[in-house]
Amino acid sequence: MDSGESNLIEIEHKYDVDTDFAFPDLAGLSPGVVAASPQTQQLAATYFDTDDLRLAGAHITLRRRTGGSDAGWHVKLPVNTDTRRELHFPLGAETGIVPPRIAALAAEWTRGEPLRPIARLDTVRTVRRLLDDAGQVLAEVADDRVTGSRPDSAGWRESASWREIEVELVSGTRRLLDAAGKRLRAAGAQPSASASKLSRLLGTGPPAPSHDRG
Repeated sequence: MDSGESNLIEIEHKYDVDTDFAFPDLAGLSPGVVAASPQTQQLAATYFDTDDLRLAGAHITLRRRTGGSDAGWHVKLPVNTDTRRELHFPLGAETGIVPPRIAALAAEWTRGEPLRPIARLDTVRTVRRLLDDAGQVLAEVADDRVTGSRPDSAGWRESASWREIEVELVSGTRRLLDAAGKRLRAAGAQPSASASKLSRLLGTGPPAPSHDRG
């Protein structure tokens, strides 16, 4: 890929929490694991799809996001229940139009239908990184307060707001992912009922995988 582009595998578990959820201490999930000081980010993402939501129906996400450490265009493709292939592209200018190279990646599913903005998510994200004793990042835990908007004739209309937590592996193991989930559930978190923020806003897509329901 060209400079500024990347191709990643994303493995994460998502949890729904109340707005007053008390975040637990995640240190000591396994020997030597420590939690770095939390950092707050302001994220703004515009999502694109066809009028009949062909990408959402195929569990594909196409968005342009500003803020955080990975601002840019993102295309997320499903691999299995909790794993996605994520393609990153440079942010570029905001034109409201999907760049042709990125649109071409979705052409198999859009089948000639134009892409348009279908949702906007504004997120206040508090990130806690889980580190090993050498300082290597094992996982990132994002505590997200989300406001979702849909387009209408006057522009954007706020449709929903909620709080959720994502635990994403970086260099750690699934054992750490499961241990973090157990700690969060003990504090009152529940496995997410939606596969993604976008599907929650749109009310589309199947329930999220039941990885932690047992």
